[in-house]
Amino acid sequence: MKIATYNANGVNGRLPVLLRWLEEARPDVLCLQELKAPQDKFPKTALADLGYYAVWQGQARWNGVAILARGHRPEETQRSLPGDPEDVQSRYIEAAVRGILIGGLYLPNGNPKPGPKFDYKLGWIERLIDRAATLVALDAPVILAGDFNIIPTDADVYKPERWLKDALFAPEARAAYARLLDQGWTDAIRAIHGGDTVYTFWDYFRDAYARNAGLRIDHILLNPAAAARLTGSGVDRHVRGWEKTSDHAPVWITLSDAKRRGAER
Repeated sequence: MKIATYNANGVNGRLPVLLRWLEEARPDVLCLQELKAPQDKFPKTALADLGYYAVWQGQARWNGVAILARGHRPEETQRSLPGDPEDVQSRYIEAAVRGILIGGLYLPNGNPKPGPKFDYKLGWIERLIDRAATLVALDAPVILAGDFNIIPTDADVYKPERWLKDALFAPEARAAYARLLDQGWTDAIRAIHGGDTVYTFWDYFRDAYARNAGLRIDHILLNPAAAARLTGSGVDRHVRGWEKTSDHAPVWITLSDAKRRGAER
């Protein structure tokens, strides 16, 4: 089973890129972020033509998240992250697909810091940690996937010294990500690729993609039941080089149909 996450940076404006990649990669499940489309403008027909059913939470001009499944209808279990009923930003959606519970998220950017946007980011992370504490302990496989807008370590960014004042690299955000992992979540990219240089985002400016001056901010986290089935992970970096593409690249994992023998929790 192949599960992916992709910040589309405008699902309708970059629909040809998304459809091209779906036809090429054929993930079984895809978490999308930054739809930048109201609820009634989500391209469900174009996706259905490729065999994908979807649940989504749109928002005009900003944010927006979705979960797609090939040949299956995702069973939505949660819309919006619990903990703040006044939060109207579309940043979290949760659904079950083929026995796997998937949380798709678009964590706030937080810039500029300090300020209200950074405070909102930190508060949102705490709500995510609270929700994740419930999910990590489930016997069923659970995956948290999306644009976390957090650079976890110096190894996850080109020239880290240039990001010291950025909310994506703030010590508070990095410490929160570490606390999330400490609940028992496995970072799928690091589990497979160790300390290799792996980026998922390249800015449109300063020829960042060609220079491989990137960041790793799109993550797929697995609870122990899911981690026991992990067989591979990667980034489809070449998609970032396509015409009129997102500044992110798709990130994916593969899971075996059953727990691998001898797999360590």
